[in-house]
Amino acid sequence: MTATQQQDLQLQRRLQQDSIQLGGRTIYLNPFLYWRRFDSNTDRWLREPGQLAEEQIVSNRTRFYPELDWGQLDEHQTAVREGAVEMFLKSLELISTFHPELGSGQMLEVERKMTITKKRAFERWVEKALRRRSRDETRENRRFERSRFWRAWGEWISLETTQKAVVPIVMLMVVSGVAGWTLAARQAACPTLTLPSGQTGVR
Repeated sequence: MTATQQQDLQLQRRLQQDSIQLGGRTIYLNPFLYWRRFDSNTDRWLREPGQLAEEQIVSNRTRFYPELDWGQLDEHQTAVREGAVEMFLKSLELISTFHPELGSGQMLEVERKMTITKKRAFERWVEKALRRRSRDETRENRRFERSRFWRAWGEWISLETTQKAVVPIVMLMVVSGVAGWTLAARQAACPTLTLPSGQTGVR
């Protein structure tokens, strides 16, 4: 089998997982395959976790994860699984919007196949989104801390009492620097005579 045939085969498998045939029509299960029909608000709504109400997500936990004991999950695992539940709900809403002709039974078929084929993909997507959000928050916090530090420093410098205390210190540093430079210049003007090794001063 050639490399092109292997790629075609992989693409066909992926499309089979990302779609379902209903009533002679292909319904995409991967919500990002509808991106050409999104406006910017819909795109942001789909891509950013936390857009649906917490109550809505909690009430649908067992709908998409009937096998899962949520009490055994740590905080990160819970966030990832709840994000996946949110992705399921958003995807079904998008599919019903773009395919209003689908009946309740057909939507149930869509949901069943989506739950089987898209669970890990949604979890990976949510995990990446949460990592990206954590990095952005860390970066923003550092930027805020730097801004606060320099603002506090500027306010401290502008105080009259600070200026009165700083001026003598600066003057002392300047005088010390000038004195050190003068001493070094004198030593450079009067170099000590060094004899080659193995020779003495008296023959």
